Amino acid sequence: MSRVCEICGKGGNNANSITRRGQAKKEGGVGKNITGKSGRTQRPNLKKVKAMVDGKKKRVKVCTQCIKNNRIIKAH
Repeated sequence: MSRVCEICGKGGNNANSITRRGQAKKEGGVGKNITGKSGRTQRPNLKKVKAMVDGKKKRVKVCTQCIKNNRIIKAH
């Protein structure tokens, strides 16, 4: 299970990257036009952390939200 948080299961997401041309109306132009769309992947912000799992020290991949919200117990 790579690129997936081992605590909450957060994984990747597919999205479009939009390319635009032109000057914005609020900057004095006639507006921006879409000239292309290409697929991209949004990946979660994962960190490798030493944590206590079942009473043992283990290195796990955890998203930063789980670290911030204290869903893991860090091992020292």
